[in-house]
Amino acid sequence: MNVHRLVFCLIILAGLFGCDEKNLAGLNVTGKVGEILVVCDDAIWQAPLTNELDTALTQFIMPYWPDVPTFELVHRNSKTFEGAIKRHRNILFLTIDKGYTASGPSIVSRKDVWANRQLVIEITAKNIEELYATCRDGLQEVHDSFDTAEWNRIRKYFREKQSPYVNDKIANGFGIHIELPDGANVVASQPNFYRIQLPNASRPIEFIGTGQQDVGTIYSGVMIYQYPYTDAAQLTHKNLLQARDTMLKYNVPHETSRLYMGTQYTDLVYPEASKSTNFNGSISGVEMRGMFVFKGKAIHTTGGAFWSFHFVHPKTNKLICISGYVDAPSTTSWTHSLREIEAIWKSVTIK
Repeated sequence: MNVHRLVFCLIILAGLFGCDEKNLAGLNVTGKVGEILVVCDDAIWQAPLTNELDTALTQFIMPYWPDVPTFELVHRNSKTFEGAIKRHRNILFLTIDKGYTASGPSIVSRKDVWANRQLVIEITAKNIEELYATCRDGLQEVHDSFDTAEWNRIRKYFREKQSPYVNDKIANGFGIHIELPDGANVVASQPNFYRIQLPNASRPIEFIGTGQQDVGTIYSGVMIYQYPYTDAAQLTHKNLLQARDTMLKYNVPHETSRLYMGTQYTDLVYPEASKSTNFNGSISGVEMRGMFVFKGKAIHTTGGAFWSFHFVHPKTNKLICISGYVDAPSTTSWTHSLREIEAIWKSVTIK
């Protein structure tokens, strides 16, 4: 089966599934950031289809270590898909309909069906063979749709509660606006460098298997820096890293004397860069992901992950970098915190 035969459409209407959506409409989504609820019969939820789902939908955000999956899959069948579970943020239906009469399998996407900012995608085929082929050919597009919905959902949540004080400082210093969670605070500022600490409330709650909850020892924040833009060579991978290391050396010291934040350059986690845009495509730039470590002494120090976006400000003609960081133990999931960082840099607009 050719992928061009798939029908992929987006319907931004609630109420298409019938049932009890009127009782749930307007409520917030449930489920953890980084989860996809897969609803299908138990007979479908088995190899080789589950192998295909796992490969396509649990892709890793590279090049972090330990691995950071974009999504984890949770299964429910139609009998157990009831009540508040219908408000899950990301839902994928896999349906075999012997009476299906369309010319080919379909992938239909719907927003806000049972909850605000929910994304529901349904793949329908007339038999298991066509369903498998559709998943094989179309799941990358499904993954990308859920991926976009995840960070965009966080961006919108952050937009609802903003600190005018922090917003004004960033606007005055850099001529930009970014969506930050309530309680974000500027903890260090220089004429061309700000460091913003994200609040404890924005960190994920981890269930540690003891019946209790733990907010985790995750530290996250955002750095914004700028320097004069002279030519396109400054946006090459090598030059962006060089500028990053210079800015961090002089602006992000460790509490231990002579230590400062730097970039890890080992093969396993060597920084990766690609062209990207902000949430609405109005700003084009270079996205970069990698790991940081504190340098300056020949001793082992802690580190973590960073996710940056670089672009040229059209009014000031300065190269601006928004670089979020996450410092967390390897036993704690980084997915939520990194999604927050992605949502923040994606939210940037020009003032």
